[in-house]
Amino acid sequence: MDAVTYDDVHINYTQEEWDLLNPSQKRLYKDGMLDTYRNLTDTGYSWEDHNIEEQCQSSRRCRR
Repeated sequence: MDAVTYDDVHINYTQEEWDLLNPSQKRLYKDGMLDTYRNLTDTGYSWEDHNIEEQCQSSRRCRR
């Protein structure tokens, strides 16, 4: 059994898809991705290939 990676669990919505989600769906997405981030970080996952903070700061949806 292979280890789970960030790419296995990351969901990348297009802006059009994101606009179709209601507020509770957006909160669920955010909570799920934060849990995934924390869990992978706790296991020592290396984020050098995934600049999550930069992606979030440049994305309008992370500020909603």
